[in-house]
Amino acid sequence: MAQKKVGLECSKCGARNYTVTVNAARAERLELKKFCKHCGEYTIHRETR
Repeated sequence: MAQKKVGLECSKCGARNYTVTVNAARAERLELKKFCKHCGEYTIHRETR
């Protein structure tokens, strides 16, 4: 299967802090709880298009 790089954006401040490789054949956007260095706390980071 093909791998694809996507960016993760903080849901609170909108900063794009992380890039991850994911499986290209998935139906929904990735959501992970990660640390945001701009907010200074753990927030939900969502996949950007």
